[in-house]
Amino acid sequence: MSRKIIISLAPVKAGTPIDKIALAEDVKKCVEKGAGMCHLHCRRPDGSLTPDTAEFIDTFEEILKRTDVVVQASTGGISSMTIEERCHPLNYWRVESSSLNGGSTNLNGALYVNTDADIDYCARQSYDRGIIPEVEVFDIGMICNIERSAQRTPYRRPIFYNLVFGHQGGMQPDMTCLTAFRSAVPADARWGVTHFGRDNWDFLAGAMALGASVVRIGFEDSAYLAPGEYAQYNWQVVERLVQLIHAMGLEAAAPEEARRILHTLPKTRP
Repeated sequence: MSRKIIISLAPVKAGTPIDKIALAEDVKKCVEKGAGMCHLHCRRPDGSLTPDTAEFIDTFEEILKRTDVVVQASTGGISSMTIEERCHPLNYWRVESSSLNGGSTNLNGALYVNTDADIDYCARQSYDRGIIPEVEVFDIGMICNIERSAQRTPYRRPIFYNLVFGHQGGMQPDMTCLTAFRSAVPADARWGVTHFGRDNWDFLAGAMALGASVVRIGFEDSAYLAPGEYAQYNWQVVERLVQLIHAMGLEAAAPEEARRILHTLPKTRP
């Protein structure tokens, strides 16, 4: 049986206005093309980050009217919000997975703060709600942060690491960095990749060849399709990624398959 790759869709570019109906239709087509998970931040209609979950919930409700997809809430993004405010979307009963940021870094010219106390708090808030964290790490030291956090706060195994490349201040998308970063992932963990600012497909292919279980794609990171060609809709980049996955003899995981890989827990309305 071919190895399954979870396509994690991050469909909203930071700071851009959001039409939630159009977005829901785009996500629906992304799932039809092969996406298994959808990653959203809490944003206002103008695209700015907010602790108010109303638009976040309404957007996912529109998406889930149209298609089944693993619901992933972001607890990140550079803003003035406290970690408590950043964790507000975890209260939405449909959230199955969450981002958990592994440490602080200089990110694209701004200081992105995630203290040890922030990491522990976010982990507890996720696990207390039966939500499986996907740990976003921007350098190798953040993996060490999480392994220390796991000594203070019980983590479910396997831990899922999202190795993030391409941001100024973080690891850069070349195979030397990927090999080094991958070698630091604990043997009992799973891992995937995000390539911010992506302008090719080589790096994602290399990551899958090295064993990545999850590949994030979508306008939050890049709309690139080919040299000089950019997508108008997220489903176009998903379609192109699926072509690459198939060319490598692999398969895209449907939402139910993604849930089994991630070991998510059943969600019931409170």
